[in-house]
Amino acid sequence: MGEKIAVIGIGDDGAAGLPQAYLDRIRQAELLIGGERQLHFFADSDAEKVVLKSGLSELTERLRSETRNAVVLASGDPLFYGIGGYLAGKLPGRVEVYPQVSSLQLAFARIGESWQDAIVVSAHGRSMQGLAQRIDGAKKVALLTDEHNTPGAIARYLLNYGMTEYDAFVGENLGGPAERTGWFGLQELADTAQTHFSPLNVVVLRMRKDAEPPRWALGIEDGEFAQRKPDKGLITKKEVRVLSLAALQLKRNSVVWDIGTCTGSVAIEAAKICREGAVYAIEKNEGDLDNFHENARKFRTDITALHGKAPQRLEQFPDPDAVFIGGSGGELRELLSVCCARLKPEGRIVLNAVTIENLSAAAQAFAAEGFVTDITLTQVSRSKPILDMTRFESLNPVYIIAARKRTEKGEDGTDE
Repeated sequence: MGEKIAVIGIGDDGAAGLPQAYLDRIRQAELLIGGERQLHFFADSDAEKVVLKSGLSELTERLRSETRNAVVLASGDPLFYGIGGYLAGKLPGRVEVYPQVSSLQLAFARIGESWQDAIVVSAHGRSMQGLAQRIDGAKKVALLTDEHNTPGAIARYLLNYGMTEYDAFVGENLGGPAERTGWFGLQELADTAQTHFSPLNVVVLRMRKDAEPPRWALGIEDGEFAQRKPDKGLITKKEVRVLSLAALQLKRNSVVWDIGTCTGSVAIEAAKICREGAVYAIEKNEGDLDNFHENARKFRTDITALHGKAPQRLEQFPDPDAVFIGGSGGELRELLSVCCARLKPEGRIVLNAVTIENLSAAAQAFAAEGFVTDITLTQVSRSKPILDMTRFESLNPVYIIAARKRTEKGEDGTDE
C-alpha cells in the first residue's frame, strides 16, 4: 500500500482560508493535483503539479501506484458532489479528506437561514430533466449550477412549469474577494438572460410565505386533465389508474415506461411517486401528445415523451423498473417481448385491457416470456345525482394484468 493521499478542499479565497494543518499538509506534498485555479494558489510549491481536467479513472490508477506524498486539491467540500467520495471509494484506506466550507453553506450563511431542511440538487454537468417533480412543494431548494444550467436557465425552466412561488438568491464567488449576492424574482432572472454571472455561482430557491402552490394527491380527478376533443374519455380512469400504479410497485427512484401515454395521466402520477427516478412516455397520436405536454406542465412533471408507435423508439429509453401499457397499437406480442427482455430484475409490467381477446393474448404472451401474472377485473360505478336522489353509473370494466418474471420459487414464494 502506498502513502496516504490527502484530498483538501479549497474555497474561493485560496490559501488564505485554510487552517494551518491544511497548509502544512500541502507544504509537505511532493505531488499536487488539482484544477488550474486551485494549483494557482500554490504556484510557489516545489511539488510536481498535475492539472486535473478529466479522466478520474486514470487519476485513480496513477494514485494507486504512487509512493510519493500526494495531495489532491478540490473545490469546497470534497465530499459534497466532489472528488473526495470517488477517490475514497476507489482507494479504500488510503484517502484522508480535509473538508472546506461548501458554497451552499456560505450561501445559506449569507441568507441567514438554516439549511438542514433544504432539498439539494446538482445541475452542474447534469441535465435538469426531472427537476420539476423533484423540488415541487419544497420550501427551500439549493442548486449547483454550471455554464449551461445558469441562474437564468433555471428560472426559465421553473416558469415553464408554473413554479412562480419561488424567489431566487444567487451567490457568486462566495468566500472570495469578488463575492456578489442578490435576490431576484424568477421572471426578473429569466429576463436577464444576457446578464453576466460568474461561473462560480449557486442558486437558492425560497418559497414566499404568502405563496399557495397547487397540490394534487394520488388519484387526480379525470376532469383535471386536458383530453382529446370532442371525443373525451381516452384516459385511464382515476380508480383504474390508482390500482395500476399500486400494481407497478413503484419506488422513489424507479425508471418507468408509459406506453400509449395519451393524456399522460399514469405517467404524471408515476413521476410524482418516482421523484428521484425518471419517467419515459411514448404516444403514436400527435394530438394526444400535445395534450400530454400541456398536462405535464400543469402538474409539474418533467417527463421524456416521444412521438411514435411502440415498440419502435423504445431503444432510446433506459431499461425500466416498471412498464405501464395503456395501448398496444395492435402489436401486443412484439411489444411484450421487448418489454419483458428490457425489464430490470424484480420489475413489474402492468397492462390494461378492455376486451377478453386482449386479455387472453396478453396472458399467453407473458407465459411464453416466462412471466407470471396477477389479473384483476375492475368494475367501478360512480355516484350521479338524479333530482334530489343519487344513482350509480358504471364505468367500462377493465382487466389489470400485472406481470413479473418467474423465479425459482412459486408464485406464493415457496420453492416449486
